[in-house]
Amino acid sequence: MFDLLYKELRLAAHPSMYVFLCMGALLLVPAYPYGVVFFFGTLGIFQSLVYARETRDIYFTALLPVRRGDVVRGKLLLAAFAQLAQLAISLPFAFLRTLYLPEGNPVGIEANAAFYGFGLMIFGIFNLVFFTRFFKTAYKTSFSFLIALAPVTLGIFAMEAVIHFPGLGWLDGTSPEALLRQLPVLLAGAATYAACWALALRISVRRFEKVNL
Repeated sequence: MFDLLYKELRLAAHPSMYVFLCMGALLLVPAYPYGVVFFFGTLGIFQSLVYARETRDIYFTALLPVRRGDVVRGKLLLAAFAQLAQLAISLPFAFLRTLYLPEGNPVGIEANAAFYGFGLMIFGIFNLVFFTRFFKTAYKTSFSFLIALAPVTLGIFAMEAVIHFPGLGWLDGTSPEALLRQLPVLLAGAATYAACWALALRISVRRFEKVNL
């Protein structure tokens, strides 16, 4: 598994993906819809799959002494690495925001535990839709991305809007009490992400087995 990820990072990841990993710094921008950060997380994966298609990376990997399912597994490992790394890199900026911009975010959800829980859900759903569509052909990247972008956009809008509903203002808090109350959202996000990743792998492998490269 490590060898697959190493190969993806060295040969298949588009340079722009590493730029998008740093977009968590946008959490320091005042009055900014922080859900956009998760869009950048999906864009880096899309660019890497386009790059893989143009360089015939999938065909090259299939010629290696690995199972065909490992081709799919490598791409999903790359996605997991990029998405989780982006969240990890954003954490210091979330803490700095709480310290230096304590007035909160007037245009949407604050960077808190609920924010990361919703983000994991968005990433999980994106992986499930995007990769299962892509590996039906192993070359239709743009169409697959547009289809996956629909639930991502809805998820971002829902995340930014839910805090304005009566009784749900605690999802926007950064106090210790609010963060403790948000832990179930974070845990649900992590569980959703893991389940969607595993399901995306299973479906994508089954579909890729039928693709004639």
